[in-house]
Amino acid sequence: MRRTARSTKSILKPPHNEELGCAVEVRRHAGARRLTLRVSRTRRAVIVTLPVQCDLSEAGSFLNRNIDWVRERLDSLPQPVPFRDGALIPLRGEFHRIVFTGKRELQVVERRCRSTAGLAELRVGGRVEHAARRLREWLFEEARRDLDARVLHHARNLRVAPKRIAVRDQATRWGSCSTTGVLSFSWRLVLAPPHILDYVAAHEVAHLAEMNHGAKFWALVKRTMSQMEQAKRWLQDYGLDLHHYGQA
Repeated sequence: MRRTARSTKSILKPPHNEELGCAVEVRRHAGARRLTLRVSRTRRAVIVTLPVQCDLSEAGSFLNRNIDWVRERLDSLPQPVPFRDGALIPLRGEFHRIVFTGKRELQVVERRCRSTAGLAELRVGGRVEHAARRLREWLFEEARRDLDARVLHHARNLRVAPKRIAVRDQATRWGSCSTTGVLSFSWRLVLAPPHILDYVAAHEVAHLAEMNHGAKFWALVKRTMSQMEQAKRWLQDYGLDLHHYGQA
């Protein structure tokens, strides 16, 4: 039986975190032969990977030697957009202004098609200190509702049956399909235009029949989702931008 390389993760203590304004993670990896450094575009985090025999202090020294390179990469990233009163976020491809009403309302979140400023609004009721969490939970449910409908549609087209659908905050994948038939999706798909969510749903449903990315698999996706190529290009060009919404 082949042995797989294992890794452990820890957070580098300040001053690095405070100086860079983001999380700095150190990962020890059994397969690493040297120290490496990268900046995660989706999580706005600096990741240092080092061999298991290296001391943690070596990670800090390595980061200091490359601090200008790290700052340059961080400066090139779009600024995060927290869920705050007045912020603009996309919902199904259309930008909305967030409004924390501070009022006790029957609806957790109310979508108004047009405000006085001409933009659609997402009005979040309840106590302001809980508004960001309430909005995030509402977006999860909206994503689940859209994904349930599109997965059902594509599953009927391809005559397959998923075991379960999960909606998560995935940083590296828009969707995945397990060997047991569980489909997992990123909630951030609800921020994108509807045909993007539709494509990812079709992609993962097709994996229920073909657990690969061969010609038969892509033929299945195209059979049930005609805008496949347009959606793939959109994700390549703009997909990473969706990860900046809802970050602190």
